[in-house]
Amino acid sequence: MDGDSEEIWRVEVLGPQHDRSRFDSGVETLDRYFRTQAGQDVRKHIAACFVLVLPDKAIGGYYTLSSTAVNLTELPAELVRKLPRYPLVPATLVGRLAIDRRQQGNGYGRFLLADALYRAARSEIAPFAVIVDAKDENARRFYERESFLPLQDQPMKLFRPMADIEALFK
Repeated sequence: MDGDSEEIWRVEVLGPQHDRSRFDSGVETLDRYFRTQAGQDVRKHIAACFVLVLPDKAIGGYYTLSSTAVNLTELPAELVRKLPRYPLVPATLVGRLAIDRRQQGNGYGRFLLADALYRAARSEIAPFAVIVDAKDENARRFYERESFLPLQDQPMKLFRPMADIEALFK
């Protein structure tokens, strides 16, 4: 980022006007999904996809949101004691989050995660938590730095309770 110029960070719903062809996060599965599958998932209401549009109209990053559920047995016992005895509790899934490799290190990952958490907190549905699937150890460490906790027996699947997220935006 250039300290001399004002940079505007804008997140938009993925649409046909967004050029996905040049996006390169360095993670083949995330890049392939974004280029070939994300638009279909949006049209079929499988996931909502949001893109960070840079001032030059390039895509700096993206993330997806969808509904999911988490089994009570996967959560820490101290949280489960406070929940109804349903076998599953609703959650919001940040299924994918990627930053173009040319933009990595500029704070866009934290910005997009904050945007995703804000959208989840504003939702009129009632998720108990936000769930993330870390694709590798770097991603897991990133989410842990952002106060996500691993699910029981699944260190690459992490969660953050919605009550904690809502407190961020008050």
